[in-house]
Amino acid sequence: MSQSTPPSAYPISVSWRLRLALAILLVIAVATIAITNKLLTDRFTDSTRNRAELRIALYSGNLLAELRQNAIVPQLLARDPTLIQALIQADYSLSTQRLISFVEEIGAASLMLYDIDGRMVAATDRNRLGATHRTDAYFVDALRSNSTVFSVIPRETGGYQFFYSRRIQQGGATLGVIAAEVDLQRFERAWAGISDAVIVTDSTGNIIMATEPRWRGLTETEALSNQTPQSAIERAIKATADWTALPPDAYLQGEAVMRLSSRIPFRGWRITSYTTYASVREKVNGVLALEVMGFAILLALTFYALSRQTAGRAALFQRESTELRALNAALQREIAERKRMQETLAVAEQTLEQSSKLAALGEMSAAVSHELNQPLAAMKTYLAGARLLIRRNRTDEALSSFGRIDDLIERMGAITRQLKSYARKGQESFSPFDMRDALASSLSMMEPQLRQRQVHINRILPDAPVRVMGDRMRVEQVLVNLLRNALDATKSERNPQVEIMLSAGETATLTVRDNGPGIEDLDALFEPFYTTKQPGDGVGLGLAISSGIVTELGGRLTARNGQNGGAVFEMQLPIMASTDNTQAAE
Repeated sequence: MSQSTPPSAYPISVSWRLRLALAILLVIAVATIAITNKLLTDRFTDSTRNRAELRIALYSGNLLAELRQNAIVPQLLARDPTLIQALIQADYSLSTQRLISFVEEIGAASLMLYDIDGRMVAATDRNRLGATHRTDAYFVDALRSNSTVFSVIPRETGGYQFFYSRRIQQGGATLGVIAAEVDLQRFERAWAGISDAVIVTDSTGNIIMATEPRWRGLTETEALSNQTPQSAIERAIKATADWTALPPDAYLQGEAVMRLSSRIPFRGWRITSYTTYASVREKVNGVLALEVMGFAILLALTFYALSRQTAGRAALFQRESTELRALNAALQREIAERKRMQETLAVAEQTLEQSSKLAALGEMSAAVSHELNQPLAAMKTYLAGARLLIRRNRTDEALSSFGRIDDLIERMGAITRQLKSYARKGQESFSPFDMRDALASSLSMMEPQLRQRQVHINRILPDAPVRVMGDRMRVEQVLVNLLRNALDATKSERNPQVEIMLSAGETATLTVRDNGPGIEDLDALFEPFYTTKQPGDGVGLGLAISSGIVTELGGRLTARNGQNGGAVFEMQLPIMASTDNTQAAE
């Protein structure tokens, strides 16, 4: 095979210096944009805040001037002789025209004259003449006070009206009330033309003026929560994607805003404005766009240089086509060699598979030996008893022992079948059965060992059936294993005790507790061939097989050490719903 020329030998290959320069350019671009964004954001934010502070101070001054200008009007009109004479004589023919002339001079929104009964007898708005306002706050408060009274009255159509009112007296007698309405809505109309949101709150915190009509009558907190804000995740995504994201003072309709508040020296009023960061973002993003464009031009020039080098490499590839053909021929030879290696590998895999089967056969043999020891021991006991009974001519009892031996032989066949099904998972057919019956059958199998050892068995069983769906024979196999382990664990105890408790809740739970020394290694307890017994007493497959059976039935087998000593094994199986519950669900 011919030797190919190393890529580093070609002068037209991409230089590492060019790549380094490209990386430095990208780093400089990111750093410049980040620094520019920080500096310009701070600068434009400060200027926006200063303009907002100036604007809110101007609004506050205009409101205060308007209120103070109208505060003197009722005091002056309460001394007007024409209005006093009209109230005395009840002749109001010229009163309305006089009030209209005052409005043009003073600039109030409207003027109203009321008699002592609260009836409007003169007004700049002729449509309101004759209306009775005896219970209105500004009328009642004016009759009770010796000075000018300021009142804020809610409108029926929304919003508020602002009144200055004062009673008219002559010779100590009250003749009526003069009221002047202050036109503050023109400020709201003027504020509506700006991008900021403005609210004015009274001393109780209620909004009495606002650029958003729905906010009137609410507190500031209620007004801000009136529109659902963006979620925290949406705000986080927006802040990550926005170069000019700033920590907001508040959120208005889900958008971050700059909040500024100032006190109006009038009855505890405050004025608050909310300025968005839109103008700041527009200005900053404009400058950033120019910077990005400049760096984009530099990158374009860089990529142009790289494209020229790529064209040179294309010419190089054409010259190397001959070498590639030679490499292709060598590759074909290598493929043939690898096919031969794959055939050899297949033979090796077959050998490993046979070895695995032999290992599985050895494990199964050990499991069969472990599981058949219990029935064989019971059969030996029953045969000895039957021989003794025959010698004493008690044939009926001997036949009962032979019947039990027959049951054990059947169970030994069932054990071998279950061990075979354990090797072939997912082949079982399940049927419902009562866990109490399975426990009784398991205790019956263990009866000879229990009598021989004189173990005290404490059973706590429910009165109602505990029905589960599964393979009863395999569940009994698990119970026998747990009971056998409990008996082995109490060999060294003077008063061996085993407690069996069955309960029904969300699951059918069977607990086996002994008063032995407990478990040393809980982590390796359910691993195959792990055992704490003496050689010849067990091979460590019982709990591993039991755990596999319970898992296949959709349950769980766990072990722990009791608080007062001993080991506690707990088997949980899915419980079957009762027929009544099933029909009710249907």
